[in-house]
Amino acid sequence: MRNSRRGEVDPFIVMDVMEAARAAEAAGRHIIHMEVGQPGTGAPDQAVAQLAADMAGDPLGYTVGLGLPELRTKIARHYQQEYGVDLDPARVVVTAGATGAFLLAFSALFDTGERVGLGAPCYPSYRQILKALDLIPVDMPTTLAARMQPVASDIAAHGLDGLIVASPANPTGTMLGMDEMRALADACAAAGAAFISDEIYHGLAYEDRAVTALEVTDDVYVINSFSKYFSMTGWRVGWMIVPQDHVRTIERLAQNMFICPSHASQRLALHAMDCRSDLDANVEVYRANRLAMIDALPRMGLGKFAPPDGAFYVYVDVSDYTNDSLTFCSQVLEKAGVAITPGLDFDPLEGGHWVRLSYARSTEDIDEGLARLARFMDDMRSVS
Repeated sequence: MRNSRRGEVDPFIVMDVMEAARAAEAAGRHIIHMEVGQPGTGAPDQAVAQLAADMAGDPLGYTVGLGLPELRTKIARHYQQEYGVDLDPARVVVTAGATGAFLLAFSALFDTGERVGLGAPCYPSYRQILKALDLIPVDMPTTLAARMQPVASDIAAHGLDGLIVASPANPTGTMLGMDEMRALADACAAAGAAFISDEIYHGLAYEDRAVTALEVTDDVYVINSFSKYFSMTGWRVGWMIVPQDHVRTIERLAQNMFICPSHASQRLALHAMDCRSDLDANVEVYRANRLAMIDALPRMGLGKFAPPDGAFYVYVDVSDYTNDSLTFCSQVLEKAGVAITPGLDFDPLEGGHWVRLSYARSTEDIDEGLARLARFMDDMRSVS
């Protein structure tokens, strides 16, 4: 059977790490999971109970392609309450997870061969989805001085047709302030480049609140998800805000690519938006875990990182010990029973010097994982 070169994308390495950890657990080992960007909690109990009641009385067939009108209205209200942004619900598109939103956005905004900028390190699926759509991902190196975020001068310097930013970012957890977000939006407008803001970790910020790109421009695609703050990873439902004159284009694409997002997932999302006290309690767990990471990692010789502002990750420079993060992470799993993610997932050029640790699990798990990792580092130094 013939193959398309568009299918020649790289693996999502963290999924391979998850499988290796699963196999170790199946063999009887106890593994601490710091590899996956997934809350240790599920969807709020109250929301699940309300969905069960919905399902008892409704077959939950197709919805319209743009999503349940009542969910779109509630998402628009969320932007007024959280950011002071007045948003027409007609601009809200409910999607099959953030990944579905990326497919729609890239299809609507770019033609074959166009160049889309990514501030490296970044979420790996941006790069692979772009490749699969015959677009050119352009990795732009970032610096610790810029908190590992792209800067406005990158747009013209790289001749971009579009830019994706993420704040809070994966894998670093760093955020863009209002001035930085505005500068990037203005630079995209000046270059005629599309601006896409990935905001799926909003709600997970520990000092200053995250800035939505809608506070600085309407000429943007904003992508969000119910996976992270709302603890609904497996339900695969997200949303996207698009300019008014792009709604019909997105609707036509969504109808043909997806028909609609899962009706049950949309109903659960609608109910989860009313469970803020439970969800904010999860954030307090992540807050404690973040402080534990920031305190413990430097004491074990892993202190080279930009302190995360949000999300639930720390991205650590391990170049003092290795230039092969894939092997390093395999050794940590084998010898310490801790699953962490190689930086090569996020940056194919410099990622051999970096690893990502997630602190989305219980505080008990994080404390145990840090203790195991400290012993691993002590043993490694004693051997060398």
